[in-house]
Amino acid sequence: GGKLTIETANVVLGQEYANAHVGVTPGPYVMLAVTDTGCGMDEETQGRVFEPFFTTKESGKGTGLGLATVYGIVKQHGGNIWVYSELGKGTAFKVYLPCVGAEGEAVAVGPRKQAEEARRGTETILLVEDEGAILALVGRVLEQKGYTVLTASSPGEAEKLFEQHGADVALLLSDVILPERSGRELYERLAAGHPTLKVMYVSGYADNAIAHHGVLESGTAFLQKPFSPDALARRVREVLDS
Repeated sequence: GGKLTIETANVVLGQEYANAHVGVTPGPYVMLAVTDTGCGMDEETQGRVFEPFFTTKESGKGTGLGLATVYGIVKQHGGNIWVYSELGKGTAFKVYLPCVGAEGEAVAVGPRKQAEEARRGTETILLVEDEGAILALVGRVLEQKGYTVLTASSPGEAEKLFEQHGADVALLLSDVILPERSGRELYERLAAGHPTLKVMYVSGYADNAIAHHGVLESGTAFLQKPFSPDALARRVREVLDS
């Protein structure tokens, strides 16, 4: 039972992503994402999932070589593979293969600078993310773009901040899967008394999988991890201006 979603996309892995993932070269890639609605994996299992002979199956039911073989093939082709999973929610595997034969387009300095200025803002954003490193990075990027950022690592902490600063908050920027309750449930609670509050979600799940699996409604503002600072700033500005 359940759903299996397979999708592809053209993506650019930036220097920030490369710094956090050993062996990754920044540049354009083709992404293949396979997402299921299974039982998910805990952090210990995720940490060992590509190890040869590691398996969660019963003795005689599996060799533990399947994902190890996939990992080897992807690496031999200069690519990378990444897993994102939540217990009780499902798992997403993303394969990144380097683009070949594509020529980069030169961008004039003037238009690029104008585009960067267009992605700046002065609004207050409530950022909710339970992964400390991502919380700090996203907060820093948004502050550099001129925004006032309130950071919370849990829905409970976010609600307390909103009680104090709710009148000033223009956007809730939240991970989809959080401890205590989902980002969607958090938004519904906050927006009940502030109908003008806008929301944008981020997740390690791929875009179409989020909608197809019923986690978010189709058309909801969403940004898939990993994302570049430029993509984050552009999407935030789009949501605030919508």
